[in-house]
Amino acid sequence: MDRFDSIATFLAVADSGGFSAAARRLGMPLATVSRRVSELEAHLKVRLVNRSTRRITLTESGRGFAASARQVLDALGQAERNAAGEHDTPRGALAVTAPILFGRLHVLPVVLDFLAAFPEVEIGLSLSDRTMDFIEDHLDVAVRIGALPDSTLVAARLGWIRQVICASPGYLTARGRPVRPEELAAHDCILVGDIPAKEWPVRIGGAMVQVPVRSRLRLTTSEAAVDAAIAGAGLARVRSYQVADAVEQGLLALVLREHEADPVPLSLVHPGGRLVPAKLRAFLDFAAARIRARLREI
Repeated sequence: MDRFDSIATFLAVADSGGFSAAARRLGMPLATVSRRVSELEAHLKVRLVNRSTRRITLTESGRGFAASARQVLDALGQAERNAAGEHDTPRGALAVTAPILFGRLHVLPVVLDFLAAFPEVEIGLSLSDRTMDFIEDHLDVAVRIGALPDSTLVAARLGWIRQVICASPGYLTARGRPVRPEELAAHDCILVGDIPAKEWPVRIGGAMVQVPVRSRLRLTTSEAAVDAAIAGAGLARVRSYQVADAVEQGLLALVLREHEADPVPLSLVHPGGRLVPAKLRAFLDFAAARIRARLREI
């Protein structure tokens, strides 16, 4: 058994979602693909693939092995490119993901600048508010908001994101500016979500508590909540980057700042490895500096 061939075949099966698709992708007989994966499983003495459905899934061992094996093959490929003198020339495709609104506001402009600076690199940017999986979604790098679980991923801190409460100056003039969290119950609060909570978390005396809020308007997206707040519909609780422009322009004002919850980290995450491809290394350096520069305190 050629282990590298078997590993590459297994990764093709994992990426393609099935043996037949992998066979077409590799241009080899289906029986050869199946045999190579079976030989790899026998060599490792562990099942890597669940074959009970039409679209195969990886076992827990298979997911872990795929992550490690991908790094090994990437390192081997990078070593070959280094030997060929391509170490300092970023080229090839990168898969990037970011939250929808943050990605549109701050990641997409950076990606466009990167493409202009590195003409031999291609980027697929997936904007999604779900946490995409590096293996299943074939990612190279992710921008993530919030605490990161312990893992083998490498993270670079870009900054901090706050949850802020805001309203238009016109609304605050007409209804008054709340100075204590308990006063939220007397205001029109704009709620966000398919099943929005009727309480907002605030900090009182060093402890986080939930205070009841009254709502006449419920929306499914934060973008709509920002628009409604600018229009004077009430108080909105959203992320700081979502209202930075509106606050700077005087369209919105922040309230109850001393009662905000602790900020959450904004990170640039990638799988790491001893040999990081030139295209990924270039993007990490380029994007980290520019995203940090784009973040503004309000």
